[in-house]
Amino acid sequence: MAINVEVTKNQNENNTNLIRRFSKQVREAGILNRVRGVKFFERKASQFVKKSRALKRIQKTAEIERLKKLGKL
Repeated sequence: MAINVEVTKNQNENNTNLIRRFSKQVREAGILNRVRGVKFFERKASQFVKKSRALKRIQKTAEIERLKKLGKL
């Protein structure tokens, strides 16, 4: 979803004001917030991945408990 922000320089306007106007339009359009949201977006884990992680966690916990009972941990 592309949103173009276009600013044209007025006759008696200096470059600093032009950049300030451009930055304001970009902020108001919400482009940066959307880009940051896409950058740090993570998909939800699938049901299979959740189950496999849970099984690994259970196995690891059981192994740690077994080693504690044997006095090796």
